[in-house]
Amino acid sequence: MTLTRRSVLSAFAASILLPRHGMTADAPLSVVATTGMVADAARQVGGDLVTVQALMGPGIDPHSYRQTRSDIVAMTRADLVLWHGLYLEAQLEEVLLDLGRTRSVIAVGEAVPEAKRIAHPDYQDRFDPHVWMDPDLWRYVVIAARDALTTARPDHAGIFAANTERHLADLARLADYAARSLASVPADARVLLTAHDAFGYFGRSHGFEVLGIQGISTESEAGLNRIGALVDLLVERRIGAVFVESSVSDRNIRALIEGAAARGHAVRVGGEVYSDAMGPEGTYEGTYLGMLDHNVTVIAAALGGDVPARGMDGLLSAGI
Repeated sequence: MTLTRRSVLSAFAASILLPRHGMTADAPLSVVATTGMVADAARQVGGDLVTVQALMGPGIDPHSYRQTRSDIVAMTRADLVLWHGLYLEAQLEEVLLDLGRTRSVIAVGEAVPEAKRIAHPDYQDRFDPHVWMDPDLWRYVVIAARDALTTARPDHAGIFAANTERHLADLARLADYAARSLASVPADARVLLTAHDAFGYFGRSHGFEVLGIQGISTESEAGLNRIGALVDLLVERRIGAVFVESSVSDRNIRALIEGAAARGHAVRVGGEVYSDAMGPEGTYEGTYLGMLDHNVTVIAAALGGDVPARGMDGLLSAGI
């Protein structure tokens, strides 16, 4: 159930009367995060000192997600709310900004320096929010999560700092694996076509041409002209693989494949990639490291690169 602005304010007012979690010094810090990626950053930094609830689970599209009454209650009862920002949670932004007037509400994605962001013509004066596609940029988000947790629990600053350094080392190792794996893809095959334009930072980091049927947000519509132009491109450049996304319908991808087939060019689905949400909870792919490891491994393999069948550490749930 989604809420109108009036019902949001009513739920907010009612929730103030409920007891809040984590109010004693020795209790775990109660954190609510909007996306799975932000929740993972909080868990990596906070460890056993935090309890983290993600509002959006696997397969949920953050561009179109609208808050429920239980979301409002969870956020108002939490010690800390972490959201991505950069207009990723477009339908939640007004609620989160309102909540930030009386609660600790931090947009950790906006810690990425503006000079390192990608401007996008879909939104004037806004940026591509998909910064998690580049581990070197995600470092800023992890550090912002560390700072937010430290402000909330300064007595645990040393533990948060140590956990952060460990996770940053993992991110550096992931970035190295991605660079080596994707460099093995033949130069003329470095074209990544997905359901929506979520891989701009990935493409910039690894020298891939990135094409999305929809724009930067899944709220944008893909017209027949756009699909027709991409079919032309597939045929003319003999692109053999496209990718579906776990949080976006594959309808438009299937239309591309059928359009190319009608013109005598076979295109296959190279695999499913994680764009705006991580994999299933309780799996390796349900972590930030696993999400990116999966994407790198699947994309590199499908486009002719040389990668291990089960990823960076052999932890992927299924071989490629």
